[in-house]
Amino acid sequence: MMPDQDEHILEAIGRSRVVVRKGMVIEVGPPIIRECPLAKKFSTPVDVISPEKVRSNIESRISSYGMCTENRLLESTQDFVTFGASEIISQGLRSGMLGAAVIVCEGAGTVIATNPDLVQGIGGRMSGLVATSPIPKLMKRIEALGGVVLNMDDAKIDQVDGTDRAYLQGYSNVAVTITDPIDGRRIRSKHPDALIFGVHLTGIGKEGAYEMAEVADLASGCASKWIRAAAAEKALLQAGSAVPVFAFTERGKCLVLEKVRASKQRFLIKVERIPYASEKCPDPLV
Repeated sequence: MMPDQDEHILEAIGRSRVVVRKGMVIEVGPPIIRECPLAKKFSTPVDVISPEKVRSNIESRISSYGMCTENRLLESTQDFVTFGASEIISQGLRSGMLGAAVIVCEGAGTVIATNPDLVQGIGGRMSGLVATSPIPKLMKRIEALGGVVLNMDDAKIDQVDGTDRAYLQGYSNVAVTITDPIDGRRIRSKHPDALIFGVHLTGIGKEGAYEMAEVADLASGCASKWIRAAAAEKALLQAGSAVPVFAFTERGKCLVLEKVRASKQRFLIKVERIPYASEKCPDPLV
């Protein structure tokens, strides 16, 4: 079902279902986890996750950078986390390891981008977007920054079609974010050199997690016990500890190491069993 006009449905902190309509939060559902170490570091921190805290955080995002509005901030050179999907993909674009990225933005749906600052500006500020409706001025701003909106009429989210479009436009080594491993299978069958990044995986079941580990180059651990279980068997590298990213292929591993190479931060690299946690993980893992 398509959302109503100017309505955007997110699965935000703790996978709370949030509905934003005309720039106002009109619904917040219960979270499925209690705590997340990343949420505690937000500009509007969330210590114990509750609908009230989630509402406050989303309202802050709307007021501070225009989330779900035509005035949304679209570009960024700032890393919000060291090993987030947008941070890793943006650096892949800067280095030439990736040719384009297929990402998702509220008000636009699936977007093809080659501008690393656009990828970071959109993805670094995005929660799990379930459905969205068109914001015409926002889509025009995205295209003015070099992005391509897959469907200007309905802002549909279709990462498979978006990847097909990117390859039809002549790009190779296209990165694409997915939440469903079935989409990954479809993409991989047609585009073997695509770089598939599994995101928003809190609550994924055992079968889905193991399938994601088979099809994805990289996947966020989120608050998923099953992604961590699959990583224990299949991951080649883990980046981060509380909310880790796992590389399941050599290409994914190289992309993470490229992010390390380009960063001015200091890193400890050591041999360790995966999954490894040096600090408190999301609670509970589901």
